Amino acid sequence: MTFFSVFYIKHFKHFDVKITMNNYLKLFISVAVCLAIGGISGYLTSNEIPTWYTTLNKPSFNPPNWIFGPVWTTLYVLMGIAFWLVWKSNAEISIKKRAMTFFIIQLVLNFFWSILFFSFHQLGLALVEIILLWMFIVFSIISFFPISKTASYLLVPYVLWVSFASVLNFAIWNLNA
Repeated sequence: MTFFSVFYIKHFKHFDVKITMNNYLKLFISVAVCLAIGGISGYLTSNEIPTWYTTLNKPSFNPPNWIFGPVWTTLYVLMGIAFWLVWKSNAEISIKKRAMTFFIIQLVLNFFWSILFFSFHQLGLALVEIILLWMFIVFSIISFFPISKTASYLLVPYVLWVSFASVLNFAIWNLNA
């Protein structure tokens, strides 16, 4: 018996869902990819925060810069767990594929928003892009729901934060146009 089998029997025998090593690998991949997307995007744009971004006019509700790192890290972990719940589910493959496609599209849009906003200084284009991002997050939430209600609920903080970020993007664009 492997360590993971003993661990499963000892700690998870009361769960309805059997967690296998394959599922642990899927969980690791799901969370790692989401964190990597955020990390790479953050790395590519981080030089703009203390330079260009500080010169912009910002609304009174603009949060302090230090809040973004912990919030985004938490959201990327939740996103990864949500994706994993869908990926490992026994849902019909066509339903799963559609849901996972929406998720991947929103993840790509998420990556490019930071680059448009911070690296290219395209506040208006970033605003259009973040609205598309918001739409694909909503599509992901809706398509995740029949597969895993938990996965769907895990994306709610994300759509709320992106809603706030959209308003912030609009305000910054408006103040600096």
